[in-house]
Amino acid sequence: MRRITRDKISIILIVISVVIISVTFSKKCSRFSTVNFNEENPELQVKEPEYLFGVCIDSLNVTSAEIASGETLSDILDRYGVSAVKIDEIVKKSKGIFDLRGIRQGNRYTVFTTMDSLQKIQYFVYEQNLKDYLVIDFRDTIQLRKQAKEVVTKRRMGEAEIESSLWNAAVAGGMNGALAMNLADVYQWTIDFYGIQKGDKFKVIYDELFVDDKSIGVGTIWGAWFEHGGKSYYAIRYEYNDGKKIEKGYWDEEGKSLKSAFLKAPLKYTRISSKFTNSRLHPILRIRRPHYGVDYAAPMGTPVQAIANGTVIQKSYDRASGNMLKIKHAHGYVSGYLHLKGYAKNIKVGSVVQQGDLIAYVGSTGSSTGPHLDFRIWKNGTPIDPLKMVGEKGEDIAAKYRADYNRVKDAVIAELNGAPYIPLDILNVDSSAAPSVSPVSAGN
Repeated sequence: MRRITRDKISIILIVISVVIISVTFSKKCSRFSTVNFNEENPELQVKEPEYLFGVCIDSLNVTSAEIASGETLSDILDRYGVSAVKIDEIVKKSKGIFDLRGIRQGNRYTVFTTMDSLQKIQYFVYEQNLKDYLVIDFRDTIQLRKQAKEVVTKRRMGEAEIESSLWNAAVAGGMNGALAMNLADVYQWTIDFYGIQKGDKFKVIYDELFVDDKSIGVGTIWGAWFEHGGKSYYAIRYEYNDGKKIEKGYWDEEGKSLKSAFLKAPLKYTRISSKFTNSRLHPILRIRRPHYGVDYAAPMGTPVQAIANGTVIQKSYDRASGNMLKIKHAHGYVSGYLHLKGYAKNIKVGSVVQQGDLIAYVGSTGSSTGPHLDFRIWKNGTPIDPLKMVGEKGEDIAAKYRADYNRVKDAVIAELNGAPYIPLDILNVDSSAAPSVSPVSAGN
């Protein structure tokens, strides 16, 4: 009996030991799903491991702060006992991964240390922006890696009416302000955004990007309707593979390309301070003389872009025009850019540029009362009004893509009219299966 009793005691002790070990290990981090032993009693459930920046923090101290004015990485790491030798190693290993001199005041960093009395640093994380971050791993050998948080894309539908500007209308309508610039890009060949009026309105379907439930910007615009001066303009995003490359862009409800050989303007959304005229009172000379250009008032240093493909034929300076560029385009057109602050890198006579390329920056050189761009166009040597120039259009939707384009177009217009979003892969390939739609009316 005594022997049996001792055996039972041994078994009991073994069982107790197993239970203790199991409970101990359950508190450690595991990348595998844990099992709930008793769903009705939360106290008996195994806690899920917690991660931050991909680091298990269940057994670590975590401290976060912002980079202070004048603070460097060395200053921070020195406070956590990282030697000068290791800091030098970090600098060497950072080459090609991240420029540690780019650490900015106000950006956040997080330090992970052990929970013991030594509080030895294990990881350092620097947040470059809301999405991207740098991890320095101090365990074993020092390792550096750039990582990114998950970006969540949400499809949005916004609408607004213009009171003062496109930007203000977008923000007042609860949209990300960056959407105004993107929308102007979509319609840059079609709508004169320097002439938009109070009462103009728009609807737009777009992707908004989020990290940790914070908006970080705007993605693709899938479709839009813009009413300007009583006329409606559609923009339907579509892409197709012609066998050589994937073509993508925007077309109207009839499949006509929104793209033109010439941009409506050589710089992003600003305002016109003076128009093309045969008689203008010169602001400095105080005499009347022709002004064969359009003046765009813009902050000093605003980027200037080429309105079309072409070749630089003049880069010069004179007392009247200041720093100036001229670009020769197809069909006898030449564009001129005056009063520039400076030129983009590698821009010289003979440079070949593409539509939308950065070529210079707004300035106030020459005879100028303030920062602006004097933009001019010549056709076979004769000056013409840039605001009235009609350029060659891009390619319309080809017949072989028409049925598929109609399917996309009808779904987008239906959504603009208030129908729920239906992923295109759910719709039948036959365009007749798409929702029945009618164009957006001004009263919608």
